[in-house]
Amino acid sequence: MKTGMSKITALLLAAGISMPLYAADVKVALDADPESLDIYEQLSGGILQYAHMSFDPLVRFTKDMKFEGRLAESWEQVDAKTVRFHLRKDVKFHSGNAFTADDVVWTYNRIMKSEDYKGLFEVYEGMNKVDDFTVDLVAKVPYPLVLQNSTYLFIMDSKFYTGKTEDGKDKDEIVKAANTYAANHVSGTGPFKLVSREQGVKLTLERNKDYWDKKSPGNVDKLTVVPIKEDATRVAALLSGDVDMIAPVAPNDQKRVMSDSDLQMVTETSNRIVMFELNQNVVPAFKDQRVREAVNLAVNQKGIVDKIMKGFATPAGQMSPEGYLGHVPDLVPQYDLKKAKELMKAAGQEKGFEITMIATNNRYINDAKIAEAVANMLSKINIKVTLKTMPKAQYWPEYDKCAAGMQLIGWQSDTQDSGNYYEYLVQTRNDKTGKGQYNCGGYSNAEVDKLIAESNGEVDVAKRTAMLQQIEKILIKDAAYLPLEWQNLSWAAKTKLDIKPIVNGLDFPYYGDLKVKE
Repeated sequence: MKTGMSKITALLLAAGISMPLYAADVKVALDADPESLDIYEQLSGGILQYAHMSFDPLVRFTKDMKFEGRLAESWEQVDAKTVRFHLRKDVKFHSGNAFTADDVVWTYNRIMKSEDYKGLFEVYEGMNKVDDFTVDLVAKVPYPLVLQNSTYLFIMDSKFYTGKTEDGKDKDEIVKAANTYAANHVSGTGPFKLVSREQGVKLTLERNKDYWDKKSPGNVDKLTVVPIKEDATRVAALLSGDVDMIAPVAPNDQKRVMSDSDLQMVTETSNRIVMFELNQNVVPAFKDQRVREAVNLAVNQKGIVDKIMKGFATPAGQMSPEGYLGHVPDLVPQYDLKKAKELMKAAGQEKGFEITMIATNNRYINDAKIAEAVANMLSKINIKVTLKTMPKAQYWPEYDKCAAGMQLIGWQSDTQDSGNYYEYLVQTRNDKTGKGQYNCGGYSNAEVDKLIAESNGEVDVAKRTAMLQQIEKILIKDAAYLPLEWQNLSWAAKTKLDIKPIVNGLDFPYYGDLKVKE
């Protein structure tokens, strides 16, 4: 314990974090910090968590997954393809600039330049200004997920991000893993202003004294986020009082937290599928459906959940979790090592082959351990895996190369709908539209693409359900990917922090509403 305390103290001192807790000074330890402060650089959970700190969306989900207006006070369906949003007045950005419809239109147009985000909004013709505080979001076809998409419209300060930097670069340029203006400068309307950021060390934010939401119970004046990669070290920091809140709490550490009367733990189920993509462009053998099916049968999802996750997840045999329109109850994990070996032999791959595999080691709970387990299981069918794990800040640039034989990815549906999984993870990749942006498996099926497109224009729930379920069945028949689990979420904090109202199954805590009890 003494050694552990020294390590924690060194980490926190290096981050410039003092030990005492002040009433409205909260320190949060996460497994990693956001990859960038440009909220439209990478479609990732870490950036979206940060977005809710310094920016506001038009609409956001409540804890019970209903919609509440943020920068949009209200909305209405004008016609079959148009939703009109009425915007809040007297809202200011951190820069002092006034928020208007021009910022909404500008943000939408910037999103359409983002490799990662434009696929979410490709279904729309555009965002049109009606007047200074009214905008219309117009779809190409009648579309049932407009409000879901609007939760990703975090409005940026158009005046602040317009113009040239000293070295002649556009302030609004979007470049992954680059030192752009937007990656280092922030002006949103959100509850916290940026004070400083030391990537990999700490992110320091202060309360926006001019925040528009006067009804928010949040009373945190200073929010400091420090990354602590190791699960045990993160928990030890909380137990020792060095930090006030942590996420996630690894399954092995949950009993330690729950046994401390000064701490609380909150858990939520999640729709995040954790899976491996099988890269057909890198591994020729993966072009054979029998080999891909053998990979699926050789991996014991239930064993991973039982042994590595200690039951804190649900084994997955498809992308769509229970409750989603695309979920097919009969599609469950089918671990069968004998059949896997038979399929490898039938495909002429009895002697196996070698592949590379990459995975994060600080993004999903036990992600590196899960990758190691999958690699070991594949050795049983003579697939020799060279595994490389890395922090998520280094992982995403490697992932984007689509150069490994198998790549780990977790995906939470951006629209709380099955279609979002398919559009990003298995639809034929199209750099122009952004569809298939995270399809690094090279999977392409014209029937699946057609069903995805048709389902986007289908507002009849029964018909849409049939389409989405048909997609799911095709994907599993094709063994398009390797599903592993839907991970649960967990947070722990000192009891004086009222964290239950601000955490949710989306894993986007609303820190602006966090209340420190007197």
